[in-house]
Amino acid sequence: MADTEYTPPKVWTWDQESGGRFANINRPIAGPTHDKELSVGEHPLQLYSLATPNGVKVTIMLEELLAAGHTGAEYDAWLINIQNGDQFGSGYVDINPNSKIPVLADHTTDPVTRVFESGSILVYLSNKFDGAFLPQDHKGRTEAMNWLFWQMGSAPYLGGGFGHFYAYAPSKMEYPINRFAMEVKRQMDVLDRHLADNEYMAGTEYSIADMAIMPWYGSMAKGILYEAAEFLAVHEYKNVNRWTDQLMQRETVKLGQMVNRVWGELERQLPERHDASDFETKTMDKIQAAAES
Repeated sequence: MADTEYTPPKVWTWDQESGGRFANINRPIAGPTHDKELSVGEHPLQLYSLATPNGVKVTIMLEELLAAGHTGAEYDAWLINIQNGDQFGSGYVDINPNSKIPVLADHTTDPVTRVFESGSILVYLSNKFDGAFLPQDHKGRTEAMNWLFWQMGSAPYLGGGFGHFYAYAPSKMEYPINRFAMEVKRQMDVLDRHLADNEYMAGTEYSIADMAIMPWYGSMAKGILYEAAEFLAVHEYKNVNRWTDQLMQRETVKLGQMVNRVWGELERQLPERHDASDFETKTMDKIQAAAES
């Protein structure tokens, strides 16, 4: 069945909200909508984020660095509620003019270094901590960077394309859903073929490429994103599922997935993270139990 015909005007104007789940925060201009300074904790690294796939990439990396003994990677993670428009506060826009999550502020430099875009943050943290989680050999490092940039270029088709039209748009439309479903399945097949011959994305070594890709494509393979597992027949991608299972067994990945999470099982929600002990004492089930006692 054909979608309702739309004739574009000669010049597009923003006359009304576009509809859909994120209509209240979508707008065609940049810049802040209100004055609000960002909180700053005691640690060298300040992260402002939400546990979306892009946010989880960075919290996994930070937990991996700490587990590997890089004490300088200690961090405060502050919740940015994008549904409430926190990303449009003046303090946030100062360090990320694109108003997307996540953003990192490194207070070990003078002046403070701002790092936005999740892929840039992963590379920055690797460089800051002696090339951690990037292969040191030329071939391996290049392969990891290949796949990191593949993810940055591919995920908008998965999230902004398929995810929007399948799960968030105000109505189901055949053409865009079919178009982006086809592309997502092609991308999943790209990964599945590569992982048939490789343990990790860069070969035998776990890297920032795995941390970047798994929150998007591993979550899709496990039916976590958009409730589209059956629709996309994600069980068919056996190598992606094997790789995802392997990564999700890592304790650091489990911790990283909890940080700045405000949905799902209460014991897996850690709205803010300021100390390693918060995983034991500050999850939402503990907070609610303390409030009720």
